[in-house]
Amino acid sequence: MKKKSLLLYLLSIFFLFPTLGHSQQWQEIVEQLGKGNINWTKGVVQATGIGVPPERFYGKPQARPMALRAAQLDAYRNLLEITQGVRINSETTVKNYVTENDVIMSKVRGLVKGAHIVKQDYMSDGTVEVVLEMTLKGEFAHIILSKEIERAAPVTPYTPPAPPTHTPTPPAEKPTQEKTPPPVEFKSLSKIYTGLIINTKGLNARPAMSPKIIDEDGQEVYGSAYVSREFAVQQGMSGYAKDIAAAEKNSRVTDTPFIVKGLKTTGPGKSDIVISNADASVLRTVAENLSFLKKCRVMIVVD
Repeated sequence: MKKKSLLLYLLSIFFLFPTLGHSQQWQEIVEQLGKGNINWTKGVVQATGIGVPPERFYGKPQARPMALRAAQLDAYRNLLEITQGVRINSETTVKNYVTENDVIMSKVRGLVKGAHIVKQDYMSDGTVEVVLEMTLKGEFAHIILSKEIERAAPVTPYTPPAPPTHTPTPPAEKPTQEKTPPPVEFKSLSKIYTGLIINTKGLNARPAMSPKIIDEDGQEVYGSAYVSREFAVQQGMSGYAKDIAAAEKNSRVTDTPFIVKGLKTTGPGKSDIVISNADASVLRTVAENLSFLKKCRVMIVVD
């Protein structure tokens, strides 16, 4: 009996360790495109290429280098194709953007050629498989987001409605007792938040490099007009996670994030998110909140 129990225990450990090893990977937002993917959690693009040597070189010393070169060229072509599918905002992809400007397209091609190899496998039949990876941050973000940020209108400071200048005095014969004002229905306006987490679970929201957050009246709460170019280039305008717990642990939003529920998505790309007017008021009323928005301390939780 003891031997049987030990065997079951060892088997459970054998199957558990692979699961634990890949648990973090399951939490990443990965969008499959063609022969590669966009990892929105890490902010990188990956593509796979496969190469085979010419038949006349099978079994010869030149076969492996030639197969490797063919795999790299295939991976570069696939990486460029996948990169062009990256959403800049809810209406535009990189492909839409670069077709307007040959100089931008040339720069993107140059960055793709500078992608580094993260995996290289040699198969028994002489085939070689190569995986390339390129970051969406840094120089790529500078090229793509610069125009986006330049187009943005300056932020108009939020001014709360002014109180009425005159309050009618009740008739003397009908005195009224002083009433306690009703409690505020949304989060305290005096609290200082260190980041913003938007929960879009169930809305089928899709990641983008430059998402917008708007209120129920269509007024922008967060977007390219609110960010510092430096922070947007270094870390992206927002981070993406699969659940609230993972978003809260992200250093982007630090210790006291303001967590709101998205009401719906808008735009053909489903990357812009509508939040309630009450939550939008919290962000607009406290000046410190505009400071963390400027530093791109925003996490978006998607399905």
